[in-house]
Amino acid sequence: MTTWLKTRWEGPCGCGEVLAVGTPLMVSMGSSTLMQFTDRIFLGRHDVNELAAAVPGGLAAFLLISLFMGAASCVGVLVAQYHGACRPERVGPALWAGIWFSLASGVLLAALAGLGGPLFDLAGHPESVRELEVDYFRILTLGGGVLVLSTALSGYFSGLGHTMPVMAVNLIGAAANIPLDYALIFGRLGAPELGIQGAAIATVLGSVITCLLLCLLLLAPEAQNRHRVRSSWRFEADMLGRLMRVGLPAGVQFFLDIMAITGFLLLVGRMGLVALSATNIAFSINSLTYLPVIGLSIAVSVLVGRSQGQGKADLARRAAGNTLFLALCWMVPMGLLFLLAPGPLLDLFQSASTDAALVAAGGPPFAAIRETGIVLLRYVALYSLADAVSIVYFGALKGAGDTRFVMLTMLAASLGVLILPAWYLVETGLGGIHGPWLCLSAYICFLAASFGLRFRHGAWAKRSLIEAAPGNNGPAAHGPDCA
Repeated sequence: MTTWLKTRWEGPCGCGEVLAVGTPLMVSMGSSTLMQFTDRIFLGRHDVNELAAAVPGGLAAFLLISLFMGAASCVGVLVAQYHGACRPERVGPALWAGIWFSLASGVLLAALAGLGGPLFDLAGHPESVRELEVDYFRILTLGGGVLVLSTALSGYFSGLGHTMPVMAVNLIGAAANIPLDYALIFGRLGAPELGIQGAAIATVLGSVITCLLLCLLLLAPEAQNRHRVRSSWRFEADMLGRLMRVGLPAGVQFFLDIMAITGFLLLVGRMGLVALSATNIAFSINSLTYLPVIGLSIAVSVLVGRSQGQGKADLARRAAGNTLFLALCWMVPMGLLFLLAPGPLLDLFQSASTDAALVAAGGPPFAAIRETGIVLLRYVALYSLADAVSIVYFGALKGAGDTRFVMLTMLAASLGVLILPAWYLVETGLGGIHGPWLCLSAYICFLAASFGLRFRHGAWAKRSLIEAAPGNNGPAAHGPDCA
């Protein structure tokens, strides 16, 4: 047993390397969650209408930005493949393709910032909340290009396997968001009191700080001497085309995934406050399980991309297998916790004063929400293992550049397995709360089976995102390992 664990842990693409690359990425993802959490805390203390507006306004903005973020994230895939192929001189042009794309995305997002008014008119929310939603959406969308740019710049470091700098700058950006929120929401530290507008501005400024720090790190001598970062700024249509071939399907997939979950929440909301509240709490608890696995998914994307650049499909398979092993080591105990002790987790969301106020206003008691939440957490426990498989193999396929398959699978699953069946069950009342949650479980299992079988089939091993090296007639340069 000890020998088996040692063999799995050590060597290229072993568990040790997966964790070395993935752990800082897990922390980075937690920092973005911290920024959202900070916004909600301060807004809740400033004006309850602003808190109500922040969730739909922020989600709508992120849905739009996610199209471009998903594409920009594939800079890391290109960098990893060039790095694996021992072609450091092509890393700089790959990064600049992402930068040019991010700048164009920023212009387009700014032009789309005015969509907030018509969008929230359709939602039919109260006027006092609608105006706040529009403000929050507009500012976040105007600054969305900065978030896309920081994603592209991060791809340089993560693609090389240098994920500690990514973690550091994201933590600094999240930390800066706290005093910025305090100052701009409440009008402290000499700043004007801007409420929800201040929260949006603080979030954008946090992304600006992250971008500036990443730019400073790119001034390091290695970035120019080895990867030609500063001297590769000229536009290369061919390199941008490579990024778009893998990035656009990834962006659409990212958008579809968020849209599917958003649609699911909207449908559950039609079943009443108990169902919606229990679902929101279950999703909040579920985020504890999948955020670390998403960090591992980014890590396996980098390792598979590097292995593809080296022409070593066996190492890519090893990376995927070891990443899945680590993901399951996390998901199994979490799933058992949800299955065997859901009550104490749900009780964390109870407040005696809030419960009394809710009942006084004609809402349901927390006991009813808790009872439904126990059922939902058991669903989470049952599909959590499939969720790990889906997330890990998605990252592996993305690293190999097989994003078109991922996009088409996500489109089929989101409509055919989740949204349409859930809509029918909610409309007809069949199965109660179990109906849409069975659809969600089927959706996750479908993705897990599709991505897992696709990776095991091995068609991705014949793909190469990068051009042949000068003097090489093959589809890619399969060089030795690079330092």
